[in-house]
Amino acid sequence: MDDDFLDLDSAGFAPGEATAERLALLTLDEAHDLLRLLQTVAQEEGPFSLDVDRWARELAGRIPSGC
Repeated sequence: MDDDFLDLDSAGFAPGEATAERLALLTLDEAHDLLRLLQTVAQEEGPFSLDVDRWARELAGRIPSGC
């Protein structure tokens, strides 16, 4: 996957060192929302669809079904 299009310096994110301790796990609802989003994007033909599909399958295998 080519990350050249991501300009994280201009995105306004806090430095990773300062935020790593504050990053929380996803709630179950958030995980299912993210899974639905990934599955929707994976169905579209595009340069990232295979990567997104892989992430969707990975997430689906790690969270309980149903919500």
